[in-house]
Amino acid sequence: MVTTEAIAPTAVKIVRSGPQRKIWIDLDNSPHVPFFRPIIEELRQRGYELLVTARDAYQVKDLLEFYGVEATVIGGHHGKHKILKAVGTIGRALKLIALVRRERPDLAVCHGSRGLLITSKALGIPALALTDYEFTAGIPWLRPEWVMVPSVVPDDRLGFEGARIAKYPGIKEDVYVPSFRPEPGLRKRLGISQDSMMILVRPPASEAHYHNPESEGLLDETLKRFSADKDTTIVLLPRNKKQEVELRGAWSAEIEAGRIVIPGHVEDGLNFIWNADLVISGGGTMNREAAAMGVPVYSIFRGKIGGVDRFLADQGRLVMVESVEDVRTKIKPVFREKLNRRMENEGNPTLDAIIGTIVSMVESKSPPSNG
Repeated sequence: MVTTEAIAPTAVKIVRSGPQRKIWIDLDNSPHVPFFRPIIEELRQRGYELLVTARDAYQVKDLLEFYGVEATVIGGHHGKHKILKAVGTIGRALKLIALVRRERPDLAVCHGSRGLLITSKALGIPALALTDYEFTAGIPWLRPEWVMVPSVVPDDRLGFEGARIAKYPGIKEDVYVPSFRPEPGLRKRLGISQDSMMILVRPPASEAHYHNPESEGLLDETLKRFSADKDTTIVLLPRNKKQEVELRGAWSAEIEAGRIVIPGHVEDGLNFIWNADLVISGGGTMNREAAAMGVPVYSIFRGKIGGVDRFLADQGRLVMVESVEDVRTKIKPVFREKLNRRMENEGNPTLDAIIGTIVSMVESKSPPSNG
């Protein structure tokens, strides 16, 4: 039976005064680095000891350095084939077990890390897994004690049998987007004129288990349509080196002409979005980051559409592109007025709710309920 509990945002900041407890956080994908950074900082400010591990996959190592997050890097990416993925996951878990057994954390926290879930299960460590996509393939015997999801994810789609479900307000990107500070020199570094329309494109995750090949056709049509416009510059952000090599080979003429730009080094992903006139992405995180910032965004993701994306689409903050014809007709290239973001001083209920749940779990093994 699935038990769902709504978590009330923590109104009062509680700092530990008793024996120090240790929390283990594992970062195994690129979006986890900016997401967990404010969580790590807040937990340390409250007096908790942190063990942070990371997987050398996609751009995780580069992002750790960029954001100044210290972590022990263990394991890497093993391609898209299921057998290799399984072998790689088990191999990484064995290395994690050796480390984590010595560290003896009181609680394990992740955003869907199978390595963490295997390790915590093997060592008997209570685990909290956050997720914002309810169709992620799960392993029944790897159920954590707690799963935390955005409140917009419908209860009838939660398939975490045996786990207790906590919810938080807003979306995952609300944890870190409010603290973003724009840096307007990006276009100059990339050699893009202020008069040129800048379209930010993120390819689909072709090695992910949920990948639908239809997304590749939508990406090709997108690049073909907008690279033909001499007044438009596409900033293309590959997910890994392999994908970058493939894209550079397929679009070499457009890259040589400056119609497509692939950055040569890591930049703040939010700064790319803020500087763009519109965003077209085959992945969830960049879509939702753009929606959280109020930037026009179009999704070419063709897997199962999760509750968060449906919520954003219903609100008109995200446009679903489902066919080649949609690429030609739905995507509206319009110059966007760049406004300086005004930082709010009203707190962050999404971050507060997640922190409150983690703190409650590590202290009493049961987070607070508002009802």
